[in-house]
Amino acid sequence: MFLGALWLLLLLPLRPPGAQGQEADEPTPWPSVKGLKEQLRTAGALSKRYWELFSCTLWPDHCEDQETPVPPLGWSLPLWGRRSLDVLTAWLCRFQDCCSGGGDCRISNNLTGLESDLRVRLHGQHLASKLVLRAVKGYLEMPQVGKALALSFHGWSGTGKNFVARILMDNLYRDGMRSDCVKMFISTFHFPHPKYVDTYKEELQRQMQETQRRCHQSTFVFDEVEKLHPGLLELLEPYLEPRSPEARGAEAPRPIFLFLSNLGGSVINEVVLSLLKAGWSREEITTQHLEVPLQAEIMEAADSSFGSSGLLKKHLIDHFIPFLPLEYRHVRLCVRDAFLGQDLPYTEETLDEIAKMMTYVPEEERLFSSQGCKSISQRINLFLP
Repeated sequence: MFLGALWLLLLLPLRPPGAQGQEADEPTPWPSVKGLKEQLRTAGALSKRYWELFSCTLWPDHCEDQETPVPPLGWSLPLWGRRSLDVLTAWLCRFQDCCSGGGDCRISNNLTGLESDLRVRLHGQHLASKLVLRAVKGYLEMPQVGKALALSFHGWSGTGKNFVARILMDNLYRDGMRSDCVKMFISTFHFPHPKYVDTYKEELQRQMQETQRRCHQSTFVFDEVEKLHPGLLELLEPYLEPRSPEARGAEAPRPIFLFLSNLGGSVINEVVLSLLKAGWSREEITTQHLEVPLQAEIMEAADSSFGSSGLLKKHLIDHFIPFLPLEYRHVRLCVRDAFLGQDLPYTEETLDEIAKMMTYVPEEERLFSSQGCKSISQRINLFLP
């Protein structure tokens, strides 16, 4: 009875997707029988999602990925619902041991959630979605691993590289990017001055070793990797090199490295534009169209040491993942998600107006957003009452 009441309370803040544009004092019309059945089915799916989150926290050893129907975005878990769940979990954990510490007990590896998030939340990136899921899933399900998994994300700013990194962390670790098993480094922020490279190397190595000691499965994210000092790139090589047969096994560490870069963004855009002009649909574009020109541009970049580093020369990067330039329709979806993420009302006209505020290139076609989905949250503020 208690748990049943809890689920009802947690579901109360939800409202149908069609109600976003209603005024606060406008009465919500009664749904039809068909609509009511649909809302009940969605509420049931959400209830199951709440139960999975709750049970995985209390009994991590028995937490298994289950196929959960993906509700419409307007029915996503509300912020106060998640907070209520956290309060209940904390209260029950006073009476039994829960996984509340850092390290391995906070690793979730929710591959079902990862697939769902990439499909529902990531827009216009069919290649990245497919490659990331396949690479991570294959690596984590492999009985024995011979090396660290290294993924290199490439594309224009705002196309979703950091967003996908966050989605990954949210589904692999219960604490997401805040997990003790995750370390993120931004080249221009953490390693800004070349004259201190020796100090940076000592600190980077210390943090990596400490994280790997604490976590059987660790993840290291390097943003703006094209600006990383050659000495730091060289430091990373031993962590990505294949292990000796003796060091392999089911209990061997499973580190994951994500490299994020704007390198290759121009050639990706050129290839995509030429294919679209030739009559190809966006979804028909494959990695075969982009693999060779992308790697060529990375290795030939004169202002970056990444392409000439041992990471590429020794073939230590497992997958180069292209992020395609975003079109107007994708930007519009990003605007909608930004409103939903803040639980703000919107109209279809507002979505169009904000999406049209972005700059689109090339000058003749005006097909791709020059900033992807960046700066959308700031633009939303202009339309708040």
